[in-house]
Amino acid sequence: MCSFKRIAISNRHICQLPLPDQVRHLAGRVDILILREKDMQEAEYEALAARVQRACRQSGIVLICHTFVQAAQNIGCLRIHLPFLQFMKERPEGFEETGVSVHSLAEALAAQEAGADYLIAGNIFETQCKPGLAGKGLEFLREICENVEIPVYGLGGITDEREEPIQRAGAAGACRMSGYMKI
Repeated sequence: MCSFKRIAISNRHICQLPLPDQVRHLAGRVDILILREKDMQEAEYEALAARVQRACRQSGIVLICHTFVQAAQNIGCLRIHLPFLQFMKERPEGFEETGVSVHSLAEALAAQEAGADYLIAGNIFETQCKPGLAGKGLEFLREICENVEIPVYGLGGITDEREEPIQRAGAAGACRMSGYMKI
């Protein structure tokens, strides 16, 4: 069994440092960075992704691009993460690893059947990123983990104290945005 992974989800708008510098600051604290800057145009994203990729390599952090399939391919990033509907429509090829965001057991099962390599399930707890949206809870996460055969990572309101319950629910890791982007 693989060790519990800590995954940073990027948000350059809440970083106090330029994003590549923030990535270097996370060295030794996270295993993976998902570059989720969906408000950018693809060319702008690609330029940022190339800079972040260098910072990830220097820091021993695995980079996963998000949403922009062509930009990921252009910089030689072999990992992509997609929203559920985009994945189901595009099903991109040529990546070593493809992850999918899911918000229900039905989506989790469909994504696995369609070839996803891992899932990010959320939101587990209420989070500042989505104010007013109640968390789906640990039972939601446990249900997905028990019904799929691929790794599942929990997202939403994750803190140091909540990592252990996330792991006990069967998750392979936990994702954070604010917790890693604001430090």
